[in-house]
Amino acid sequence: MFFQITTLSQLLGWVLVFVGLILLNEIGRRTKMGGMILFVIIPGALTVYYILAHVGLFGGKANPTVAYMDGWFHYFKLYAADIGCVGFMMIKYKWGLGKKKWFKWYPWFIVAANIMIANVSDMESALAAHAISGNFSGAWWASNEGVFLYGGWWNIVNALAGLLNIFCMTGCIHLYTSNDKNKSDMLWPDMTIWFIVAYDIWNFEYTYLNLPTHAWYCGLALLLAPTFANALWNKGAWIQNRANTLAIWCMWAQTVPLFQLSGIFAAVLPSVYGGAAANGVTTMNLYEQAIGLYNAGLGKTAAAGEAVAAMGITADPRMQSLIAILSIAVNVVCISVIVKRAVKMKKNPYSNEVFVGTRDYEEAMKRAAI
Repeated sequence: MFFQITTLSQLLGWVLVFVGLILLNEIGRRTKMGGMILFVIIPGALTVYYILAHVGLFGGKANPTVAYMDGWFHYFKLYAADIGCVGFMMIKYKWGLGKKKWFKWYPWFIVAANIMIANVSDMESALAAHAISGNFSGAWWASNEGVFLYGGWWNIVNALAGLLNIFCMTGCIHLYTSNDKNKSDMLWPDMTIWFIVAYDIWNFEYTYLNLPTHAWYCGLALLLAPTFANALWNKGAWIQNRANTLAIWCMWAQTVPLFQLSGIFAAVLPSVYGGAAANGVTTMNLYEQAIGLYNAGLGKTAAAGEAVAAMGITADPRMQSLIAILSIAVNVVCISVIVKRAVKMKKNPYSNEVFVGTRDYEEAMKRAAI
């Protein structure tokens, strides 16, 4: 329904990413040394590598990072995620600014900023489609990341869902360190299953709409890994798990982009590329065509739709539409629950905790050092 799975190796690739993210997150969260290695030392070394590759070393333009992942957006996401991880470590270990009460707004701010960037990206896609077709019913365009996107009204709906999602983060300054020996986690108890489900559906739709050739990994596997950990053994630390796994994935994708672009583990194409699998169209085929149009200055013209049609692909936005409607609906329900609880408790839901007494909240608080 959502993806065009054709081989067992594609499923194996997904399992490898899912399990790998969970295991590396455990290394990063359980000790200070693990966190420092994954989120300070490795990113520092990779930064040197990226700069040298960009100026011509390590293969220059033939280097996969330079050839496929040299756009500003990829770097921005990597470092934004990693800065989040370091900030969360400062809070849970009480390092530097992490001791300050005002710094507890940092997680809310960095998550809100990342959501808003995604919302802007959604609106860009909708407006690009409108510029080509004159309406929001759907049109193909080619992005600077070498992706054919089918923009339309679903992008607008999902951007609205994302805006609501920012205000679904409650109890923003009530953050705690876990009470285990290693102080493994930064806990946000008021970030319960209500927000997590609303965020996951919204963010999956974002990747499905704007990173469709990578959504098999950066949407499905990447989102489920921290949610799985939060549900089974790491209650209350979802946002930390999310930041950790996002940074880990971005470092991997930036350094080894061909993992998801070509070979047996290439990302599965979503259903919006109707008939792609049947016509033998691959993720790499789409990338080469899209980046060629973008570099020629034709990314936001009717030429994009013509190139897609020439590959035997017909637009199938049914799943995009369905998930967009689900995304806005779930976020409306979530914000409604928050408003209802805040009114009943007569509390500001952002400077106070409103999910006190719920199972998720109480299970998280059992782990908190108070």
